[in-house]
Amino acid sequence: MTVLIEAKNVSVSYGKLAAVKDVSFAVADASIATVIGPNGAGKTTLLKALMGQLPCAGEIRFGGDPIDVADVEERVERGMILVPETRELFTAMPVADNLQLGAYVHRRDRARVAHDLERVYALFPRLAERRAQLAGTLSGGERQMLALGRALMGRPRLLMLDEPSLGLAPLVVREIFRTIAQLKALGVTMLLVEQNARAALETADYGYVLESGDLVHQGTAADLMRDPRVAASYLGKQTTED
Repeated sequence: MTVLIEAKNVSVSYGKLAAVKDVSFAVADASIATVIGPNGAGKTTLLKALMGQLPCAGEIRFGGDPIDVADVEERVERGMILVPETRELFTAMPVADNLQLGAYVHRRDRARVAHDLERVYALFPRLAERRAQLAGTLSGGERQMLALGRALMGRPRLLMLDEPSLGLAPLVVREIFRTIAQLKALGVTMLLVEQNARAALETADYGYVLESGDLVHQGTAADLMRDPRVAASYLGKQTTED
């Protein structure tokens, strides 16, 4: 197993409040790891620390190299891309322009950008249909597709997704997770933070459970789904609509 990103004893504090406490984990190349847990567990804080958006203690290695002192721009250039839960689209710009901005690092290679744009449109046909439409007029599901598509334009080595199903209808959630599974089949390595624990574990290879900043459980996704403690706290009862 080749490890793409590894964190050792990562801690993040907001003043005197410890939001993430000595968390260690790894994500294997071409796999999906997920971090689940309740609101306020520190999941988003952990992603921001990995991305260099928040200062942290501990050690982070990417592709075998330490990146603790690397700024956000350098991490993006190395291939780390975060899709935040807020999606952060340019709502007054068309879909196509939002996608082009995702290719900023590779902007001088026009042939490569054009190829990647067609690949995104093939993955998300709805975006192709709405390429001239302002991003702010899209539905919630379409905005999430656009956020994912823009991230893919950067050709990420590691795609970090923060709550991709947040605020979406069940049918759209299933579509988003089908896309995530498709990206995995294409070899995209992902770190997925998600409150929909069942969908996350059904999609991921490995999982971590974060509670109040502490890593309390970890294991293969299949093992975590069978763990009675995880099931009782996060999986609930599966209905016929699931």
